[in-house]
Amino acid sequence: MHELSLSSAIVNTVVKHAAGRRVSAVELRVGRLRQVVPDTLEFYFEFVARDSVCEGARLELEVVDARLRCRPCGVEWEIEIPAFRCPTCGGSDVEIASGNEFEVESIEVEEAECIAPK
Repeated sequence: MHELSLSSAIVNTVVKHAAGRRVSAVELRVGRLRQVVPDTLEFYFEFVARDSVCEGARLELEVVDARLRCRPCGVEWEIEIPAFRCPTCGGSDVEIASGNEFEVESIEVEEAECIAPK
């Protein structure tokens, strides 16, 4: 259910940057480790976007695979289920290399006149 608060954060960020212009698309990068359900996020985005410059905008999600990096030997690998041991040296001193993202990558706005907030 955290998709509702994430959708609110997305809309708030986009509204701020759109500066009153109608938004037609929002590109979003979401790491697998965020455990976001794309369909649920899209549903809440549509709900939260009502009566804002984001209403009717497409939400385009790029899901980023989860990867770890071994600090001692530098090898990087993709994980499906969190397994925090390096497959090369067996070490457990690892860091998340990707998969924890939650970023608005870009927004697409229309060049028409600005829309006053409701």
